[in-house]
Amino acid sequence: MRAKNILHLGVKEFWSLARDPMMLLLIAYAFTASIYSTASALPDSLHNAPIAIVDEDQSALSQRIVNAFQPPLFVPPKLVSRDEMDARMDAGLDTFALDIPPNFQQDVLAGRSPRIQLNTDATRVGQAFTGSGYVQVIVNGEVQSWLQRYRASDRPPVDVEERLRFNPNLIRSRFGAVVALIDMITMLSVLLTGAALIRERERGTVEHLLVMPVTPFEIMTSKIWSMGLVVLVASAVSMVVVVEGFLKVPIQGSRALFLSGTALYVVAATSLGMFLATFARTMPQFALLMIMVLLPLQMLSGGLTPRESMPDWVQQIMLGAPTTHIVMLSQGILFRGAGLEAVWPQFLALAVIGTVLFSVALARFRRTIGSMA
Repeated sequence: MRAKNILHLGVKEFWSLARDPMMLLLIAYAFTASIYSTASALPDSLHNAPIAIVDEDQSALSQRIVNAFQPPLFVPPKLVSRDEMDARMDAGLDTFALDIPPNFQQDVLAGRSPRIQLNTDATRVGQAFTGSGYVQVIVNGEVQSWLQRYRASDRPPVDVEERLRFNPNLIRSRFGAVVALIDMITMLSVLLTGAALIRERERGTVEHLLVMPVTPFEIMTSKIWSMGLVVLVASAVSMVVVVEGFLKVPIQGSRALFLSGTALYVVAATSLGMFLATFARTMPQFALLMIMVLLPLQMLSGGLTPRESMPDWVQQIMLGAPTTHIVMLSQGILFRGAGLEAVWPQFLALAVIGTVLFSVALARFRRTIGSMA
């Protein structure tokens, strides 16, 4: 009977959600447009930045500098005159304008240290701040590499060869898409489960549940499995359609393994949503509680900034949060192609944290139901 009650109560939650068009619209937006816009519009990333170059030297070295600016960081540069450079900058056509002076190659060979002028459109703050450093590194690198062919210079005994794995072009949208997906899973898991309980209060149907031969365990479990299933299905569709389809993020590991870990995480997140909902009587109160809880979890989980850059005591405390382990698990599976033998500690941690949160939420829910009775 207990399993049958949990099944029927969960189906009731599906019908209740289906009659809430605004919640359905939120789910659709969160797992489609929100993930796409968050991943593709990172303000501090440099992607296809427009650049114009005034080549007054017309030498082999200047041509080498021109050819060094390539996608995905920059669009192929436009060769313009000095007058056109100013006009294009005023019109907002270029973010960067590089002016290579006459006799640049000759001065470099003579050791005179000539200067190249870089004009930057500072109204595009994100690209201007990041891109200026990229331009300087590219120009200096090309000059040094070219000089090694024409000038006898002692090379250092040790060279550092840098090779980037998993994301060779440093495309931030790949990392941002997975982080945005985890954030939406967290938000919707907490929101849907908490809203399901508050909706019962607002509509007065919670009194109907109290007179039915069902236990608080059955009521809570039905809300968790039904709303968790909605989030899990939506996240699977979003990963295939939005992350892999529209954003072209290559998935290295097993999708089934990632969804298995996500299922454990959804149990923990939905239990957290039930726990918060027992403290709120209206949706505005519940929304304020969500903001107070979810923001620290997302900011300190390692999704926005590396955990290694945080104080040690913060790292230790956040090991008790499920968001930390889902970020570590998703990065290991989706980016590095890790198997169960590498991510089993995260699976175990999510199972333990989910069990603890479920138990605490159930105890609180029983007290709340008892007071309402």
